[in-house]
Amino acid sequence: MNLNMIGIATTFSLTLLALTAPAAANARASTSATGGLPFEVKPVGTFKNPWAMAFLPNGHVLVTQKEGTLILFDPATGTRRTVSGTPAVSSKGQGALMDIVPAPDFAASKLLYFSYSEAGSGDSSRVVLATATLDQAGGTLKDTKAIFRGQDASTGGHYSGRIGFSQDGKYLFFTSGDRQLLEPAQDPKSTLGKVLRLNLDGTPAAGNPLAAKGFNAAVWSYGHRNLLGIAFDKQGRLWEMEMGPRHGDEINLIKPGLNYGWPKVSNGSHYDGRDIPDHAPGDGFEAPKVSWNPAISPGGLAYYDADLFPKWKNSLFITGLSGKSLDRIALDGENATKQEHWDMGERIRAVRTGPDGALWLLEDGASGRLLMLTPKK
Repeated sequence: MNLNMIGIATTFSLTLLALTAPAAANARASTSATGGLPFEVKPVGTFKNPWAMAFLPNGHVLVTQKEGTLILFDPATGTRRTVSGTPAVSSKGQGALMDIVPAPDFAASKLLYFSYSEAGSGDSSRVVLATATLDQAGGTLKDTKAIFRGQDASTGGHYSGRIGFSQDGKYLFFTSGDRQLLEPAQDPKSTLGKVLRLNLDGTPAAGNPLAAKGFNAAVWSYGHRNLLGIAFDKQGRLWEMEMGPRHGDEINLIKPGLNYGWPKVSNGSHYDGRDIPDHAPGDGFEAPKVSWNPAISPGGLAYYDADLFPKWKNSLFITGLSGKSLDRIALDGENATKQEHWDMGERIRAVRTGPDGALWLLEDGASGRLLMLTPKK
């Protein structure tokens, strides 16, 4: 086995540990043990390996679970039901039923967009973007349709699969990870290691910036690794968070047509110790706005501009898996600055801003809790 293959295998093994290691049961943040935190932490439910969540207009929450189940949960009463009609999910390695986001017109259409990992031929798998109509009363998904399929790979990770809608509701942005193959992130013909801009039906959007240069028509930006969060700020800027290799986790401001450098540059190193050149002025690559060394192994990203925490308006919140953390990043135009890092005592998989302005977190693991964060009284 050559050094490159050793590096890929080691990358997979260590990244998988970062994503799936069990959390310490005696370290949980709770309303009685968060004296050093500037918010109250209220557990409202427990889930089996939760991955992502989405709020519905009536305040109910959809929670995806790694093995492929979708839970409809009412935080007010604690009642839940398993939603039927989900597709078959390959949950090996980092595979999962991943992101879920209501369509911009969900109130009328009841349409959901979601992503998952799907088995291919042999030991291969791919990321899939799909739509379905939610019958909330019946607890089922109807008319499920795969609208985009990523390229097959025999590795078990870096699916990414995060979903975001442009503010005008006309376009869908989708993150496609490098599948731990590194070089495809720089390959113009590949959709791996890219941010994609799609029409709402999953086809490449017209006017994508690199199509005329021979890139796959769906590509919006490239040179990415494992893109685990995207969010628009109130000015319409698109922010992206990705897990670095050995350290070098980063937040990027995504602009059309730019190359973000992976695997040619990174503020981290290969897991086997081989160096990767750091981002440097004039290297031709877009540098991250924020990076972490040591790593926090980010799991989720949310933009916050609600009134419940007025001092935190126009911020990004980042969750840490190995970091067992929640970080606040203040935004100022195109600049981003680290502000707070809170030890949550558990691996945190996801974060969302709730309709009430509270911050909501999902812990990682077999008994991961849904936590509601509100201001201290």
